[in-house]
Amino acid sequence: MTKKYELTVENEKGRLDKYLADKIDDLSRTRVKELIDDGLILVNQKVEKASYKVKDGDAIEVTVPAVKPLDVIPENIPLDIIYEDNDVIVVNKPQGMVVHPAAGHPDHTLVNALLYHTKDLASSPEGFRPGIVHRIDKDTSGLLMIAKNSQVRESLEDQLAHKTNKRLYLAIVHGNFAEEEGTIDAPIARNPHDRKKMGVVAGGKHAVTHFKVIEQFKGYSLIQCKLETGRTHQIRVHLSYIGHPVAGDPLYGSRKTLKGNGQFLHAQVLGFKHPKTGKWLEFKVDPPKIFQETLNKLRRNK
Repeated sequence: MTKKYELTVENEKGRLDKYLADKIDDLSRTRVKELIDDGLILVNQKVEKASYKVKDGDAIEVTVPAVKPLDVIPENIPLDIIYEDNDVIVVNKPQGMVVHPAAGHPDHTLVNALLYHTKDLASSPEGFRPGIVHRIDKDTSGLLMIAKNSQVRESLEDQLAHKTNKRLYLAIVHGNFAEEEGTIDAPIARNPHDRKKMGVVAGGKHAVTHFKVIEQFKGYSLIQCKLETGRTHQIRVHLSYIGHPVAGDPLYGSRKTLKGNGQFLHAQVLGFKHPKTGKWLEFKVDPPKIFQETLNKLRRNK
């Protein structure tokens, strides 16, 4: 059933997402951000950002819609585990794998594989994404960090919120660049004309992507992208917006493009501070075989 909460801020300071996660046991900061994105959290009758600083007297209304329970079953699916200890798992997700169960993808996800691998995963209020701290799209390959307990999950989410972690992506994109690097600062929201897509929309969520050109070919370029924010489809939307859509992208790209299994986008580098030891951990993985083979073809046709 749908739950509603009404809170009045008294003698409290700090970010809205942290305030609500501390006040409402069933909500993590990640879930709070999702509710904000869906317009289900109002501060003084207005939608505010997750980073909004609460102040005395703020009237906050939270609506948590009922979630249809999913029976998430462990599945013996091979995992490419790059690192694991008692608190954290770093996994290299293959292209074509959905991160967690959802409508249309009830099984064969990364979560199904993780549940078979270990019983130690941070619980999630929704039930269908234990351990998941952040996501990458189905057809994007690369590194993800997984939390084994709630304390670790909160710490990793906090690093994402404060931009203290490191996430670098490789992308093959259409076209060539005159500049060696650049920054795309453009707000992202649901596309008002197509609910399946995101887009650069005035009044949308603040979104910043930095890019660096690594190599240029005939009609295509290899670039590295650094996320400053983490909006849905951010890199794909931003690169399409500046006229350099990711090659193979079926949603935001060109019809005439490179043949593959979806967009040529790979989460290559992931760095974060270990929540328990405080040690900086950084990992790097090569893109999948089809990505590397396509690069070699482009180099031969240079």
